[in-house]
Amino acid sequence: MILARVDGVIVSTVCHPSLHGCRTIICQPLDARGHDEGAPILAIDPHGAGLHQRVILSTDGSATRDYVKDPKSPLRNLIIGIADEGQPAPAS
Repeated sequence: MILARVDGVIVSTVCHPSLHGCRTIICQPLDARGHDEGAPILAIDPHGAGLHQRVILSTDGSATRDYVKDPKSPLRNLIIGIADEGQPAPAS
């Protein structure tokens, strides 16, 4: 699993048949401090995450293929949750 930030939405006139009706977004992976880490990646978003929201991303290709019900789907990343925007309480 990866913590990431939603940076945009992909709009395409032609796509793999397994991705019809799926919202595909651009995610920027984040490190433990919330800083950008690595290159942006694409993921299917069944939760409707908003721009700049933090999300939890599964890189398990089989989970994504199960979600779209196609064993040959090319996309391997799936948003599995939207991270809480609240800040942790300071330690005493």
